[in-house]
Amino acid sequence: MARKPLRQRVLAGETVLGGMIFELIAPGIPQLLVLSGAEYVIYDMEHTGTSLETIKAQIACCRGLPIAPMARVPRGEYHFLARALDIGCHGVMIPMVESVEQARAITEATHYPPRGRRGAAFGFAHDDYAPGDPKAKMKVADARTLVIAQIETERGLDNVDAIAATDGIDVLWLGHFDMTNFLGIPGQFDNPKYTEAVERIVAAGRKHKKGLGFMAASEDWARDYKKRGFNMLAAGPDQALLAAGMRGILASVADA
Repeated sequence: MARKPLRQRVLAGETVLGGMIFELIAPGIPQLLVLSGAEYVIYDMEHTGTSLETIKAQIACCRGLPIAPMARVPRGEYHFLARALDIGCHGVMIPMVESVEQARAITEATHYPPRGRRGAAFGFAHDDYAPGDPKAKMKVADARTLVIAQIETERGLDNVDAIAATDGIDVLWLGHFDMTNFLGIPGQFDNPKYTEAVERIVAAGRKHKKGLGFMAASEDWARDYKKRGFNMLAAGPDQALLAAGMRGILASVADA
């Protein structure tokens, strides 16, 4: 029996698993992620300099695979959001969402009229270049597009309830390291200030029936944040996981 669409499962509170890709951009990565149990992949544009052209090629590698390609754009501006969707992303992650005004602008840019103001271009990558009824295509796209707002600053935390209440925002994603930075406690993930911030994000997500997302760098982190209430979990960053795996093998024989 086929699974429900990813966005529908996320909003229903089901656990969905994926990966965040920063550095390992290669044709085989989507299939390797599928074999690892991933249902989605988020390619980073915020910190890596990765271009839309590069991500477009990666999305082509995802075609025919049971994995939803998405991108974290550099900022929540129309020219990033709409273009990422037009090249075939099934969703977008937006860093540092700090106000309800930002959240509304993001939802306008990611949805077609009458709900939003996303510009129309059909027969392109996002609809697999296929012919068809534009009205039906817009309905399918809006139902598929997953909009992820990162809450990772003290300003975003202050407005998290209003952001979560915004129609069109689907997921609150905890940016854990930036959150500690903006709370003045860099890297202190056991600090009560941070713990309270996490609880406020979870409470807002549950209140407004939104998904809750987190990137885990280890099995312990993944288990911990699932227990805290996060249901959209990703493994990453990819370069750190690769380095840790290789380091473990090489260290085992370094002094043999």
